[in-house]
Amino acid sequence: MSVAWGLLSTAPINRSILGAAGATDRADVVAVASRDSARAEAYAGEHGIERAYGSYEELLADGDVEAVYISVPNGMHVEWTMRALEAGKHVLCEKPLSRRVEDVEAAFALADLSGLVLSEGFMWRHNPQTAKLAQLVAEGAIGPLRLVRAAFSFPLATERAADDARFDPELEGGAMMDVGCYCVNAIRFLAGEPERVSGQQLVGPSGVDVIFAGTLTHADGVVSHFDCGFVVPRRSELEVLGEEASLFVKTPFQVTTPGIEVRRGDDVEHVAVERADSYLLELENVSDAIRGEAPLLLGREDAVGQARTIEALYGSAA
Repeated sequence: MSVAWGLLSTAPINRSILGAAGATDRADVVAVASRDSARAEAYAGEHGIERAYGSYEELLADGDVEAVYISVPNGMHVEWTMRALEAGKHVLCEKPLSRRVEDVEAAFALADLSGLVLSEGFMWRHNPQTAKLAQLVAEGAIGPLRLVRAAFSFPLATERAADDARFDPELEGGAMMDVGCYCVNAIRFLAGEPERVSGQQLVGPSGVDVIFAGTLTHADGVVSHFDCGFVVPRRSELEVLGEEASLFVKTPFQVTTPGIEVRRGDDVEHVAVERADSYLLELENVSDAIRGEAPLLLGREDAVGQARTIEALYGSAA
């Protein structure tokens, strides 16, 4: 039976969830909430959503809404995740859930106590390209793992900083929280939880990091590093290096051009990967977990590890 979802905000990222819901019979978006009634009604009309609410509280009070997708700014994620759980709703919270471990632990403790599903929205982890990448590493395609390198950046118009939550320190903006968290997630997924981290940041005029770079060390002599930013050209890539070869992924996170390169010296083997909608797979996985029909891919362990690493990186950079 389909899960009835509500959207907590009218953020642009919602379009991906709406598209996913329209392509599956396991999830239906039945309600949307904004802090402005007119905006909620206009959004609902544009996207064919049955119910529109002028406050987040009103949506959470709707007994027909079983689960909510939280796409409010970063600094509001934990508050509204907790409030949704308290209202008895399952939650898919857009990444990152929080930069503080204690917040993530508290949210999952409440979810467990209430018998509710909570998942952090790293959609790329649901894509078959990600599974294939991990499989190649596990099967020894590159020999013993030695280094993971990730980058994710794009130029963001600083002159519009006053209107963009990504430049607001009160809303936990910054390059790390927006795109660097993907790099951290990839590194942890492939190399394991770090034993030590070192972070460096360039803080912009608004008070958030506009460039962040980090180096991490892991068990078995594995090292990783990443960089992200708002004031450098667009890049999105992931490289996994072993003693015998390396794997290169051109679009690891948005997966616009699926495929993996296996590089051995001058030889390059192209590993084909099926094209898939990461948001669709994410929405189906969480909906299936709500119905008890499949295990949740991203739960407490991954979210806690993610927050712990980000917290440590910011601590080092400070």
